[in-house]
Amino acid sequence: MDRPRFIFLNDEFVPWEEAKVHVSTVAFKFGTAVFEGLRGYWNEQQQQMYLFQMDAHMHRLEFSQKFMRFEQIFDAAYVTEKTIELLRANEFRTTVHSMTTVFVDGFGGPTVCGPVGLAITAAPRAEPGLLKKGCTAQVSSWQRVADNAMPMRVKCNANYQNGRLAGLQAKADGYDTAILLNTRGRVAEGPGMCFFMIRDGVVSTPHTSSDILESITRSTVLELLREAGVETQERDIDRSELAAAEEAFFCGTAWEITPVVAIDKLKVGTGEVGPMVRNLQERFFSIATGESSDHPEWRTPVYEAD
Repeated sequence: MDRPRFIFLNDEFVPWEEAKVHVSTVAFKFGTAVFEGLRGYWNEQQQQMYLFQMDAHMHRLEFSQKFMRFEQIFDAAYVTEKTIELLRANEFRTTVHSMTTVFVDGFGGPTVCGPVGLAITAAPRAEPGLLKKGCTAQVSSWQRVADNAMPMRVKCNANYQNGRLAGLQAKADGYDTAILLNTRGRVAEGPGMCFFMIRDGVVSTPHTSSDILESITRSTVLELLREAGVETQERDIDRSELAAAEEAFFCGTAWEITPVVAIDKLKVGTGEVGPMVRNLQERFFSIATGESSDHPEWRTPVYEAD
């Protein structure tokens, strides 16, 4: 990863090498932190970077802080302002991935709720090869954690250890990633991304009560599909139904729209990236990068107009 010049940490822009948190903090010891991942898409022709769905991400960050009972809430306006300042300070002229983390910066046990710190990082991120060729997935033996154990709709750092175990298992077994089932044996999501499948021309995805993150990219995809006149369903998906998928894909800030071409070594459809997913990718990226003027409310420009 290319290291940026600056990171925002606790109300200061500090050099990368100097961004440090004490190892005895509650966040370090117990994972008591929440975060948001964010994409800044660079448009070369316009010489502009667009933060995608910034408002939605920042409002979800507020919810996560509230749910975790942090003693201080960093509001959406403040975090947005500091994110834009950080991107400008680093003078990025390429697509970046930014991460905002709010963490318990104090000392003590797992129920300590403050003081609270804020860190914002951003770095260039190359286009993953899986976007074009698709990925392979394994239905994991690890179950998605239930909402009444560790609620997945809260973007808490500790939650991601569940998906990490599934991802590690999948890679050890020769797959690119994993699909987790929930405690009811129904499809939940991947390790950090939502799952969609297409069958008989209908696009289906697990509903938000399936122990999944209430994903902003997922909501965006559903809106784009409905605008295109595609029938969508939010419902339970059985494991066996995965074998009947004609196309499938993962979506998320990091994964964007990544096709799934095989599940448990069974081809999805033809085993190639299908036309519906490819069309969705084109539509998604044209809006995210500002090539299309549609949905300007989803884009926050970083640089001031000349």
